[in-house]
Parts: sequence; C-alpha cells; structure tokens
Amino acid sequence: MSGRSEDPDSLRNEVFSRVFDENWAAVRHHIECVVDDDAEVTELVSEVFLGAWARLKPTRPFDRVQLLKFADRSLRRRWNRVADRPAVTDAVRAAVTGAGVGDEDAEGDASSTHAEVLRALSGLSARERRIIMLTYWDGLAVGDIAGSMGVSRACAERIHRRAVVKLRRGLGLEGAN
Repeated sequence: MSGRSEDPDSLRNEVFSRVFDENWAAVRHHIECVVDDDAEVTELVSEVFLGAWARLKPTRPFDRVQLLKFADRSLRRRWNRVADRPAVTDAVRAAVTGAGVGDEDAEGDASSTHAEVLRALSGLSARERRIIMLTYWDGLAVGDIAGSMGVSRACAERIHRRAVVKLRRGLGLEGAN
C-alpha cells in the first residue's frame, strides 16, 4: 500500500506548505500597498491563503502571480482606491523619476511629493495603476504581469509605457529622461 493512499491529504498539505512558505511575504507586501492597519493586512493575507487552500490542486500549485490576483480580489471587495501609502508612492516616484526612494525634491518635502504622486496615479486608468503597482511595488516582470492581467506581453508593455508617460507628465517630467 502506498503512503498516499493511507493519507490522501499528505501531498496536499505538503504542497500548500511549500506554496505558503514561498509566497507569504510577497502576498503580505502586495496587500501592504493598500492597507495601513497591520491587523487588517494579516486578516487579508489569511483570507487569500484560506481561499488558496480551498482551491488547491496538488498537481497544479498556485504561483505568486495567481496569489496576487487572489489578493487583488480580496482588496477590491473591501475598497476600490489608489494605494495611498507613502512607501508605495516613494517606490513609484523613485522608479519613474530615477530618484532614490526617500529622496526629497529640492523644491518640496516628502508629503508634497506623496500628494503629487497620488495625483499623478489618480490620472491613470485602473489597468495602468495596476501595472505600475505590479512593476514598481511588487517587482514583477512584464511576462508575469501579462499573465496576471490576462493580456499578451506586448499589450502589457504598451500599457506600462503609456502609464509611465502619463505619470511623468503628471509629475511635470515630460521632457526629462
């Protein structure tokens, strides 16, 4: 008799443990993009992994992109807003302007920079905001983003380029490289 027939859930438990260990930090980081309250972040992360456990097929375990999609669904059920955490806007601003995270513009302080980035982000479509967050906050590659969004790689690249142009324009950096 094989070990699997004695305990049909052992493989499932093993696969889930691996998925959880490999992706917990990334899912938590993704949710922290939007949620400031630590208890609420923990609750949402738990909700994501509970749903992943319920739908887990040991032969096809979830990857990070799929888990981030689950996290997005949980976040959408609670809110539909632009991420407004200073760490997020710092990461976006640093990537788009080429400045270091935490650097302040010579003309303004960190709070005005935060407000400017929020204003620029709010000028993007939901798809553009999502691709910016997945790129600069979650650190996903274009291929992963394309899979996450259900579009071709070329489409994801176009959306990303358009979003960066709009962000730079919104931050008054049209002519800067």
